[in-house]
Amino acid sequence: MRIAGIMKNDIVNSNNGVCVSVWTQGCPHRCKGCHNPETWNFDGGYDIDYKSLKEQVINALGANGIQRNLSILGGEPLCEENLFWISKLIHEVKVAYPDIKVTLWTGYTLEELQELSKNNVKLTIALLCIDILIDGRFEEDKKDLSLELRGSSNQRILYRGVDF
Repeated sequence: MRIAGIMKNDIVNSNNGVCVSVWTQGCPHRCKGCHNPETWNFDGGYDIDYKSLKEQVINALGANGIQRNLSILGGEPLCEENLFWISKLIHEVKVAYPDIKVTLWTGYTLEELQELSKNNVKLTIALLCIDILIDGRFEEDKKDLSLELRGSSNQRILYRGVDF
């Protein structure tokens, strides 16, 4: 698998305190004005085996006695090329740390994901393990840097149990 990066003590990409952030590599949306265009190419970033990624994330989540949350960004974490290992990682993190908050950014809308999940067990598992979903493609004409955790006003912050 390929990722764009890992940040083990991130205070920017969460509204739940310190988090471990993982950036996926590859994005089919390629939104004009995207904040992370270097993550678009599926051959970019760097190769990492799943076991190593999982160990790094699980160890970082509780390092130094501080429980962190998990943020998954991209690229596009829920595209077909990334979905298998992202759903597996999120599920295994929830098993190791049941109370952890998982925040995930996606260019898909919740409605698109709900439709896609009807025939996709991995996507269903991922959606069941995500606590906060920031959905929707970045739209440059709706860019608003004052928004919490979002870049454009069409994107939504959705909470499991409330919004999905």
